[in-house]
Amino acid sequence: MIKPKGPIRLDLNNPVFEEQLLTPQKIERHAALDTLNRIRQLTWNQLDHNLGIKWEKITSIKPPAGIDTVYFLRISRSPRATAHREGEYMRLLTIAPDHDATDGRK
Repeated sequence: MIKPKGPIRLDLNNPVFEEQLLTPQKIERHAALDTLNRIRQLTWNQLDHNLGIKWEKITSIKPPAGIDTVYFLRISRSPRATAHREGEYMRLLTIAPDHDATDGRK
């Protein structure tokens, strides 16, 4: 697959992700929105090398049907989001309060 050279496009239109994004405390919600804003200014190559966001493949769980690979990324101090890549889009799936919950250990 050829990687698009432009900025990452975000797909936030997932009911589970939306609920989890909008229910945390104000400070966590603002931190998550700041991170999402930062991500949409990056290219995929920049995201792969960004140490703060930690875009990493989850190997401990089987992806849902129709999705090749699920990744986790840090969207604020503690919470991690799960997402998958579809062309130029990062399609966000969930937000978990801690790292173990996103990679299937909890």
